[in-house]
Amino acid sequence: MVRDGIAVIIPCYNEALTIGKVVDDFHRELPEATVYVYENNSTDGTAEIARGRGAVVRLEPRQGKGNVCRQMFRDIEADCYLMVDGDDTYPAESAWALCAPVLAGEADMVVGDRLSNGTYAKQNGRTFHGFGNDLVRAMIKWIYGYGFEDVMTGYRAMSRPFVKTFPVLSEGFQIETELSIHAVDRRWRIVNIPVEYRDRPNGSVSKLNTVRDGLKVIAMIGTLFKDYRPLKFFSLVALAFCIGGLCAGMPVVSEYLATGLVPRIPTAILAVAFMFIAALSLATGFILDAVAKVERKQWELQVYRQAENE
Repeated sequence: MVRDGIAVIIPCYNEALTIGKVVDDFHRELPEATVYVYENNSTDGTAEIARGRGAVVRLEPRQGKGNVCRQMFRDIEADCYLMVDGDDTYPAESAWALCAPVLAGEADMVVGDRLSNGTYAKQNGRTFHGFGNDLVRAMIKWIYGYGFEDVMTGYRAMSRPFVKTFPVLSEGFQIETELSIHAVDRRWRIVNIPVEYRDRPNGSVSKLNTVRDGLKVIAMIGTLFKDYRPLKFFSLVALAFCIGGLCAGMPVVSEYLATGLVPRIPTAILAVAFMFIAALSLATGFILDAVAKVERKQWELQVYRQAENE
């Protein structure tokens, strides 16, 4: 299979209003790149417009951005993958700045940061989108110790080893969060580059549901926390049950020491149950942590094999 130097990959669903300009802009800024548009059951002629502008158009019938990205990563062979939305909110003028660190071997993921320069706050009128981004950033910072400038951006460049060893689990808009957490947990080299964000043009509608998709993103963070850092996750669960057990059990113990009686048998049983669950959670954390370390070693070997095939 022929490998591209740079592949511009664009997941699309009903972006007829903007996709033509997006394809033209990236052809202009990266004339040596191949532009791929993965059409996700659009009903407005997105595929025909993109094909007419010279993009390689493919259909992904499974609905959801995560499903589209999974298939793009499987299908496309390139040295650098530049992922961008088809809604014309990201500047093609920043394309080379994002790709250059990857092609120079200095980064494995370059994040197009919309937040640090303030353009996202100015252009995007949806308050809860900014709040959700800040919440996700804070959660990743607390769990993994890495502070992303912008977690939810749809504009990022990735290296071939990163893409080909990345297991996509999400189906929808959780994909950006999953990419970010994977990069941090697996210690890939990450570079943040500010980009100028602009809001969608009039008539273009966001497919993101703030509440529904926000809850899915938080659930994805919890799932990856459990999978990637099981000892920390289950230690927190054990601590919560231990506190509950102490709160329930200390009055019972105090009463027993004072009177020699245990009149509140149900409370005593509840306290013992909480402490048992705490011990069981901690043991689960240790076991799954050992499994996760083995899986991490196998993944590292997979990355080495991928590098050897370059």
